[in-house]
Amino acid sequence: MARENLTLQQRGEKVTATVVKVWRDPAQGRKARDHHYALERRDGGKVPGPPLKTRSALYAVGQETTVIQDPEGELGPRPPGEADATGDALGAGGFAFSALAAVGWMAWRGSDAARRRDARKKPGVSARAYKTLTRDRSTPQEQEEKLREALRSFPADRRGYIRVAPESYPDLSHQRAARIAWEMGLRAEAAGNRGSWRFGETVVEEVPHR
Repeated sequence: MARENLTLQQRGEKVTATVVKVWRDPAQGRKARDHHYALERRDGGKVPGPPLKTRSALYAVGQETTVIQDPEGELGPRPPGEADATGDALGAGGFAFSALAAVGWMAWRGSDAARRRDARKKPGVSARAYKTLTRDRSTPQEQEEKLREALRSFPADRRGYIRVAPESYPDLSHQRAARIAWEMGLRAEAAGNRGSWRFGETVVEEVPHR
């Protein structure tokens, strides 16, 4: 999966496509049934390669979405965030470090006071460590634009949340991310789920961003 994501990231092309057909895998006992989507570009051409595949129902016929397509047609299209190989590379190259950091970070975020401090604090040591491991050279402005694109194109889950990984935006604080979401008509959830930042039209507790 990491190799496919890296390949798609290197040669893929971002396109806006319309869902023209939806189907599911045939039932096979308790095996999960993936959802498949045939996509058509705005110019009327078919998005090359296998159909877009997801674990849950995310799109309907006639819905537009942004995907990364493989011009050679070997790999199926994927949403921009799923085609980002950075997270896969980090997991493969620094699994032990990531696991220890994640345990400590999740424990620290356990209290309500810690979550509020996290919303106000600036990116620090963990962000610098992440950028060193991934050789991330993006500027804060580039990361802000990347977050805006994710909020525009990522599908919402069944609870109405758009989830993003904070590690993909190492120079942005949760408070700054909340401000960007607010400018786009969304709210940021103060308490994330499994380390994710969550955004939606309605949240239980909003991150202060003023």
